Amino acid sequence: HIFSKDVPAACREADVLISAAPVQNLIKGDMVKEGAIVVDVTTIRVEGKQVGSLEFDAVAERASRVTPVPGGVGPVTNVILLKNALIACKAQMGVD
Repeated sequence: HIFSKDVPAACREADVLISAAPVQNLIKGDMVKEGAIVVDVTTIRVEGKQVGSLEFDAVAERASRVTPVPGGVGPVTNVILLKNALIACKAQMGVD
C-alpha cells in the first residue's frame, strides 16, 4: 500500500503475501518470511513479455509456495470471468 510506512517489514511478517503492485521485481527474496505463501496477481508488460512483481527465483527460495507470472492466477481469473459471464447470461435469459 502506498501509505505503508515499512513495506519490507510488513511483508516479512506475512504468512500469506499477495502482490498486486504494478512494479517489476518489487518483492525481493529478503522481504519474504520463510515458508510463506506468495501470490503474484500482477500483470505488467515489459518488452512485450508478461512479468510479475516478484523477484521470482529469490522469493521461491524462501516461500513454501509461489505463483508464477505468467501461468499463475491468470488462468484461474479467466475461468472465473467466464463462469460469471455464464451466470449473468442465464439470469438475463431466465434460465436455471
